[in-house]
Amino acid sequence: MLYLRRFYPFALRCRQCRTWSSDPLLSQLSNCTNEDELLDLVGKNKTKLSEKHVGSAINLLWQFQMKKSDLLRNIDYIRNHSQFLTLRILAENKIESMDNEALIDILYNLLRFNVEAHDSLVGELVMEGWRRLDRLSLPSLSKFALCLYEQQIYNSPLIGHIADIVNKDLASIQDTRVLSVLMITISGVISQSFRDRLIQKAEFVLETMELIPLNHARRFVQFLRNIKLSHHPLLDKCNKVFLQNASLLDIEQLAIILGLYQSLQFNNTEFRLVAKQKLMEIMDDCSNPVSFTKLFVLLAPMAGPEVRERLIETALLMADEFDHQQALAVVECMQEINCRNSQLIQKISSLLHKYLDTYRPVELAKVTQSLVLLRAPNHNLFSKLQTLLIGCLQTSVTPEDISMLTRILSMLPSSYTTKVVATRVDAILPQCNLSDLNSIATAIIKWVRRDQSNQQDPSGLYGKLLQKANLHAFQRLQKANDLDLLLEELKYITGEWFEEMLLEETMAAFQRLMNQITWVNVLEFSSFFIKTAYFCTPLLDRIAAVTLQNINKIYYSGTYSVLLPFAVLNYDPPQSEEFFEACIGHFSSHLDSFEPHLLVLLGFAMATAEYFPENLIKSIFNVEFLAKLDTQLGILSDALNRRVRLRLMELNRAVCLECPEFQIPWFHERYCQQLQQKSNGNLRALQQQIHRLLGEILGGRNFARASVLTPYYYGIDFECILDKNKKPLPYMDQNVILADLERVHWGQDGQLMGKKGLPPGAQRIAVEFLDSKAFCKNSYHLKGEVAMKKRHLEILGYQVVQIPHFEWNSMELSSKEAWIEYLKKKIFENV
Repeated sequence: MLYLRRFYPFALRCRQCRTWSSDPLLSQLSNCTNEDELLDLVGKNKTKLSEKHVGSAINLLWQFQMKKSDLLRNIDYIRNHSQFLTLRILAENKIESMDNEALIDILYNLLRFNVEAHDSLVGELVMEGWRRLDRLSLPSLSKFALCLYEQQIYNSPLIGHIADIVNKDLASIQDTRVLSVLMITISGVISQSFRDRLIQKAEFVLETMELIPLNHARRFVQFLRNIKLSHHPLLDKCNKVFLQNASLLDIEQLAIILGLYQSLQFNNTEFRLVAKQKLMEIMDDCSNPVSFTKLFVLLAPMAGPEVRERLIETALLMADEFDHQQALAVVECMQEINCRNSQLIQKISSLLHKYLDTYRPVELAKVTQSLVLLRAPNHNLFSKLQTLLIGCLQTSVTPEDISMLTRILSMLPSSYTTKVVATRVDAILPQCNLSDLNSIATAIIKWVRRDQSNQQDPSGLYGKLLQKANLHAFQRLQKANDLDLLLEELKYITGEWFEEMLLEETMAAFQRLMNQITWVNVLEFSSFFIKTAYFCTPLLDRIAAVTLQNINKIYYSGTYSVLLPFAVLNYDPPQSEEFFEACIGHFSSHLDSFEPHLLVLLGFAMATAEYFPENLIKSIFNVEFLAKLDTQLGILSDALNRRVRLRLMELNRAVCLECPEFQIPWFHERYCQQLQQKSNGNLRALQQQIHRLLGEILGGRNFARASVLTPYYYGIDFECILDKNKKPLPYMDQNVILADLERVHWGQDGQLMGKKGLPPGAQRIAVEFLDSKAFCKNSYHLKGEVAMKKRHLEILGYQVVQIPHFEWNSMELSSKEAWIEYLKKKIFENV
């Protein structure tokens, strides 16, 4: 057996040698050293070329190109060469005599030379490939499928035929290249069950094979992007492959992978740090517009202030060399990083103005959005953009394009709708989905506010369009019968039109489709649900029940999305303790695998819900984790960075107050002082009104303090002190905020020690005005953060008096006397 293994490669080489030597022309082709030599040989032997010669020649021509860098390739020269045309004509005449592998190779190589999809040879090769489809080997099938994908053939019967073959032969596919190519090419025609089988197969090969090429893993991620599914187990496995192949990552690969991650909203700190380091290393080498643009787009969003400033300075020097695509990429990145460099904004604006006529509608929309958000001071540019966008709107036919252009038009300064725009919008409304309708309605509302003459006229142009948008939206919600499709339409919907007009109807649709909530879509449902801040116990109960039944099927990091609605909306479902304990048990064994920022957000959500798992708290509050978090914060967006820092402080405060036995120190004193310095300490008109009334009730304004800071830096609207007989006590110095607030500390028995200086039996009263943001959208149910603040103030020794906005602004309290009686009752009777 060993002898045969040694002999087989030798025998194969001998057979190949005999093949070449028995065909002198084939041998001559293989000995050519460059394209011109090979094409010259083709020209001299036109009549002798067989299908094997033609296939070999086209293949060798592509091999020569592959050995060159992108800048040195001369693809156009080869494609337009007379002898290359000869090869194409010969190939078309010899298709039927080609074997399967040669047929697919010729199609593949022709597409490498950018031969058009409508070329007769390409069409003939595709049709012949289809006829032989069931006889193709899996590698040839994947290569053929890739050729179709590159021709943007995504949903044809031919792709369906390929998907059917893959479905039958999936168990036998072991090659990651074959599997990954087939997955992306058939992604547009697969069912949900077939999708799940493909994902399981990809996970299996990633787990069982030792060496996975970087491109194969990248295609698995591309498959997930194609089907719009953030499947974290597969993403994590692919990410591991990328990290193992970090030395092979160049700027092209980084751009592709980070773009895929962004579209899937997948964030991995380790990979982003590797990417940042590699990008920093090549900064000095990116001296041409092509490479610098990629560097700027990738590095600027995760760079520190110094590196970002350096990138902006280089962009200023290189801006004149940017082409239209590079200028667009740079301005989008400037918007992302909220660039405020007026010179660069002006320069890029002028450059974009020059290129406006070259952009497609979707690119014009991106240009407009970026320039508006950057506040580019260029009136002529915006005027031209408006003209071009209206022109695009007139020729667009799809609801998606028309709604996008309408939304973008409304962003332009001083823009108004015209009869042309209104007519196009009116005609397309019946075909719009909820996302399109939201874009159109939001645009109309902006125009209404700018056009004073139409604000009070429901029968006018704007009023009629809004009424039709409302009608079509209601009808679409009432007819919805598929929860997954409904969630897809609602995924990116936000804004006042949706909240005021559609929220109630949307929740009614959700309750009607409640039985379709499963472990597969419960995370997406929870994520949308939390955006609405809508309090609906049947839906919350369904989320909890599905989660509890399927907790082991939900990816560990998904527990955050499931738990968040209950924390934010301050609701305990039936079997509350069992539900929370199941979630805690599920994520507890994976704490080391969480992204640092997500672990902080999870910890805060749990604290809001009054759960403090010791292993979670101690995983966050240790030096090693905090150092890791600090590193990650450096590559997060500015908005997420601020949010995570705030949540860490609030979690630190909650642990100190509610779990002193954990002995976690309070280390946010300086951070809170910085926040306080940035805050606006001015009293609102309503606060001034209540402060005056409190002064009258208590005996003078020196008996109540406004905008008070407590220990641990809670801000409360008003504070007063009552003695043991409920008589008000005056403050000596109204200008001192923290003068008499000594540090809170814990006694040996674990009880909170009060602040010194109050007479025996005296009580601090915290008076809090609760506006609409303190309550769930559709009810008077307090949100979790407000309930937590009340809990903490009581631990700090306060009696908390809450003044809900709906009580203060009610008809019963429409006079000064009524307000005074209301405050007296709240302070003296309820305390």
